[in-house]
Amino acid sequence: MKRALAVFVSGLAALLPTLACAAGTIDGPVTARPTNWIAIGMFLLFVLFTLGITWWAARRTRSAADFYTAGGGLNGWQNGLAIAGDFMSAAAFLGVSALIYASGFDGLIYALGTVVAWPIILFVIAERLRNLGRYTFADVVSFRLAQKPVRIVAATCTLAVTIIYLTAQMVGAGKLVQLLFGTSYLSAELLVGTLMVLYVMFGGMLATSWVQMIKAVLLISGATFMAGMVLAHFGFSYETLFRAAIATHPKGDAIMAPGLMVKSPVDVFSVAVALLFGTAALPHILMRFFTVADAQEARKSVFVATGLIGYFYLLCFTIGVGAIIFVSTNPEFRDAAGKLIGGGNMAAVHLAQVVGGDVFLGFISAVSFATILAVVAGLTLSGASAISHDLYASVVCKGKASEATEMRVSRGATLMLGVIAICMGLLFERQNIAFMSTLAMSIAASANFPVLILSMFWRGLTTRGVVASSIGGLVSAVGLIVLGPAVWVDVFKHSEPLFPFSNPVLFSMPIGFACAWLFSVLDTSERANEERGRFLAQFVRSMTGLGSAAAAKH
Repeated sequence: MKRALAVFVSGLAALLPTLACAAGTIDGPVTARPTNWIAIGMFLLFVLFTLGITWWAARRTRSAADFYTAGGGLNGWQNGLAIAGDFMSAAAFLGVSALIYASGFDGLIYALGTVVAWPIILFVIAERLRNLGRYTFADVVSFRLAQKPVRIVAATCTLAVTIIYLTAQMVGAGKLVQLLFGTSYLSAELLVGTLMVLYVMFGGMLATSWVQMIKAVLLISGATFMAGMVLAHFGFSYETLFRAAIATHPKGDAIMAPGLMVKSPVDVFSVAVALLFGTAALPHILMRFFTVADAQEARKSVFVATGLIGYFYLLCFTIGVGAIIFVSTNPEFRDAAGKLIGGGNMAAVHLAQVVGGDVFLGFISAVSFATILAVVAGLTLSGASAISHDLYASVVCKGKASEATEMRVSRGATLMLGVIAICMGLLFERQNIAFMSTLAMSIAASANFPVLILSMFWRGLTTRGVVASSIGGLVSAVGLIVLGPAVWVDVFKHSEPLFPFSNPVLFSMPIGFACAWLFSVLDTSERANEERGRFLAQFVRSMTGLGSAAAAKH
């Protein structure tokens, strides 16, 4: 382990001479920019500190439970902070503030949609999930059903969400690091991918969780300072702040009303449904409920996470409105063509320089990069667990694989996913990746959420229903995204989309539920009757935690 870390740090140092290269925007071509040495120094401090945490965690990761769930040793406050860290991504911090900066009120759709998902997780999912599962959401779905087909489709959907989400994060990471640190895109991809693999391969869930916690504290602290400085300028009056933003923004009063960004009511509802139910079914979020000792700590995790995420998005809203006033009119942040450097996505970063100078800009830049590392590490761990636990240990070895072998497979899967993430990031560098984030959330809402919720609450669900629902939700979500404006027009360059809406969840999620109901009702086999008969035992266990997990091994 020490040798591996030493080799990596040496390689990282060798990359530093490349940091004088050009930088670019999140979604556009690269433009020249001076190297931000303050940001690089703070970033190196963060990397060295978190690698130390990884070394510490590696010494304590000896079993599959340690690797997948930190041995269930996190308390509710720690896990809640780590869950909040999963949602405080660079996309959230930069993206939501950028949406507020560009479109005003409409940007709140994305902030509020994520926050309101948490009561569903708190009151409906968290406790039952913790009582039924061990490592992955496939443990819950397959509890009383046939292990092999259910785990195969659950793992497939998990990997689909993970790889798509990872690709979007990696492309965003490359562009963000180009702008913030002045490195080349290739170096940025290699750097993010290498760190991601190290955190997960050696430290497992324990290292990933602590990286998330540290990053969450840093990001909340930085965002609080930024929002506080903006409000202080207006006497801590939101009314005065909003009046100044209306007077500054070219759209005027329109930024305080809906419809500036999202025109179609169907798209508004579809985005809201995707955020509401997709959030509750993201595999890397569901895994976190197995890192605590019991259902009570799981509930506490959600309570803490909800408060922190709500507070964070309130800060992002304030930062976005502040950027309208302080960034949009500042010539320092515009290039020769008069465009904002880094586009609207960099509004929060530019605002950091306004309120705190170069030192605070370096801090926010380093923390923004840290958010990427933490998020991709969590995604990679969920994908690796799907391969090693759901497919290899449960399907291939039929539950007979040793923990040592399962952990070796998981570490190999981590390395494989790291290579895939880097390659996909390079492949999609110049593509519009907005649809990927939409697609990942759509698959989670359409393929994962129906089977997860029905497996816990509907006696009639059968193995055939789960397989049909997962496939139907997955295919419909992917198909409608491809036929919609994000791919059919923006990528394939057709004049009109075959499916008129950007987000398909309002249509694909009902397909997932309908497939589960139809194929379960039509299944009159002996196995289906046995599965229905085991529902009471599963329900009692989900509500009380009593009973034996042996019910899952039939």
